[in-house]
Amino acid sequence: MNIDSSLPLVAAGLVGGYATARYSGIRPLGGAVLAAAGAGAGRSWLRRGPAVTGALSATYLGAFGISHPLAKKIGAWPSVLVMTGATVGVTAATLALVDKK
Repeated sequence: MNIDSSLPLVAAGLVGGYATARYSGIRPLGGAVLAAAGAGAGRSWLRRGPAVTGALSATYLGAFGISHPLAKKIGAWPSVLVMTGATVGVTAATLALVDKK
């Protein structure tokens, strides 16, 4: 199985963005990590077309947004890890379906 280069970027952006913001105390710096990793992943998705890029970008940003209210229920790190796992899974499944065509 060939692992798409965007999968580690998705994970690094969500986990690394949160860790950077939390441990540096500088939220915009965490946002910069999230944005940089998302931009890198997005470049990989572009070759599959704008619809795939848009859908996966919305999934990535949606995970970031959903992790905030979820953190109030299960804790910050568990929320980040759950949303990261879900996002990597959705991304991998989407790319497998698109690449299969």
